[in-house]
Amino acid sequence: MSSTHHSNSVPVAGLFVDMFCTSIIDVAGELGIPCYLYFASPATFLGFMLHLPTLDTQVGSEFEDSGTEFTIPSFANSVPSQVFPPTMSKRNVDGYSWFLHHGRRYRETKGIIVNTFRKLEPFACNSFSTGDVPPVYPVGPILDHHGPARWHSNHDDIMKWLDHQPPSSVAFLCFGSMGSLSGAQLREIAHGLERTGYRFLWSVRRPPKAKLDLPSDYTDLEKVLPDGFLERTDGIGLVCGWVPQVANLAHKAIGGFVSHCGWNSILESLWYGVPIATWPVYAEQQMNAFEMVKELELAVEIRLDYREDSDLVLAEEVERGVRRLMDGDGEIRRKVKEMSEKSRKAVTENGSSLTSLGHLIEELKAEI
Repeated sequence: MSSTHHSNSVPVAGLFVDMFCTSIIDVAGELGIPCYLYFASPATFLGFMLHLPTLDTQVGSEFEDSGTEFTIPSFANSVPSQVFPPTMSKRNVDGYSWFLHHGRRYRETKGIIVNTFRKLEPFACNSFSTGDVPPVYPVGPILDHHGPARWHSNHDDIMKWLDHQPPSSVAFLCFGSMGSLSGAQLREIAHGLERTGYRFLWSVRRPPKAKLDLPSDYTDLEKVLPDGFLERTDGIGLVCGWVPQVANLAHKAIGGFVSHCGWNSILESLWYGVPIATWPVYAEQQMNAFEMVKELELAVEIRLDYREDSDLVLAEEVERGVRRLMDGDGEIRRKVKEMSEKSRKAVTENGSSLTSLGHLIEELKAEI
């Protein structure tokens, strides 16, 4: 990307930056290269980030102390402050200031590519047509259908267990690659699952030992789960460590997904037509859960505002949520199946996302 050109060199049409790497916008400007933003979260959250500088000037107190519901252009409903990202709970900490900084800089890009599709988030996508927002290109769902499963030895054992379960009979509980829960919370989940009597596949991870560490697998699950739980649920439940999430969601035995509501997990679940029960933990997951339950009516609510310092989700709540997920709301299951078909059509020829990608390519070609 230097100023030196060779006869066989390929011109750079654009530089794509991550949603938290906006400092690279300056590099693109210095090199005279158009800069585009890749936004891996939903269009609703993009709208929130773009609107955050306005909120910052309008609200004088901490968001969490205001007890207020806010109007955000990308949401059809008012959004309660309790579902704002946990890192934004205090304005005097780095997390909030960085969110604010990035949100301001998004408008400096030539365009924003979002991992979503119009039929999933029509209200949010349409909200960007006014104002000074750069062109937004919904090109999703962008999914890795294989993931890192090939690197983990327990994959085959889990698949063999699922192969022996009836179709749509298993509740799958997984809280993402960075998600972990306390021992007390694990015991509440165990009691709730046992009370339902449903088949289940449950990924249990040990909380990280240090701030920058990732969760790891337990070496002895019996020490963290209720006495006799593994024996009593033998045959109907499988408790394990890390699991190949996308491969499990694709399996015909999975009938519901208790999820942390990371956006990739939501898109994967919708692609395979698996209903979700919401249990957000970190990042923008609370806002994603709110969108799925309140905006789109595509998920069952366990909690919308859970975070690491929340009160325990009691066994009764777990039981009630899993029952609703597995057989209590046929309307949500029907809507999820319909959205699964729409997600697949979006990335086929003449689909909305493939068309949007074509418009982006034409824009890039015009820069060469």
